[in-house]
Amino acid sequence: MTNPQKVLVTGATGTVGRQVVAELLARGHAVRALTRDAAKANFPAGVEAVEGDLTEPDSLVPALEGVTGLHLITFGGAYFAPLETGPRILELARAAGVRRVTVLHGGGPSPLEDAVRASGGVDWTVLMPVEFMSNALEWAPGVVDADEVREPFVDRLSAMVHEGDIGAVAAVALTEEGHAGREYVITGPELLTVGDKVAALAAARGREISLVELTQEQAVARWRAAGHSEETIGFLLEVYGNTPEAGRTVAGTVEKVTGRPARTFARWAAEHADAFAGTGAA
Repeated sequence: MTNPQKVLVTGATGTVGRQVVAELLARGHAVRALTRDAAKANFPAGVEAVEGDLTEPDSLVPALEGVTGLHLITFGGAYFAPLETGPRILELARAAGVRRVTVLHGGGPSPLEDAVRASGGVDWTVLMPVEFMSNALEWAPGVVDADEVREPFVDRLSAMVHEGDIGAVAAVALTEEGHAGREYVITGPELLTVGDKVAALAAARGREISLVELTQEQAVARWRAAGHSEETIGFLLEVYGNTPEAGRTVAGTVEKVTGRPARTFARWAAEHADAFAGTGAA
């Protein structure tokens, strides 16, 4: 590492945030991780945990001191509402000398993302990942209890992405030149059906998993029983039944930005095989 830098990662305890932290550390950079409760954060050795809240931008002033990069999320607060504090956060970041900002796209309109795009004086990059491979963990209870996955629309295609690759793209954009003003759609290296994913999980744990296709009506009933709102159910029906083109198109972003191929779902499954082991495991 010829030019180590210090980066502030917000949302650092989240699925992607932890990967951004890990990748920055692996690349030799100093990491300051923002959390509302540093005592419970459990960050890797070498990470400087600092407390702050994106809904109260002035609480970030100490955390921003001396950092050159800033990773942002678009939701915050106790109920993860869209953040309205972007303009002030960016003002403070510029005043602190932050040079680069990445923002994790939240899947819809975002006042904070709008503020990042409109900001002058910093190089910004928007990260737009498709379906996370970690979403497959939702299947773990059914696999452990009954060796089965129950899903609708089993032939739907997904270019799902390893969350580590999102972290890797973020780390490069936060510490290297050439990524200013870019919108990076981040995908895995292949298109997968639900059946493909189930087969990869079965291979990783060394035991078969049955795939049970639900009708749309059965899926809606299950989601309602789980407490999902009608808005969420409508969203799930749309993305599963009519997956947007970006979600079912392989992009070469990971390799282009990081210099190495995107990680496969088979690799992810091997990394998480224990979560799907079940009672029949040796």
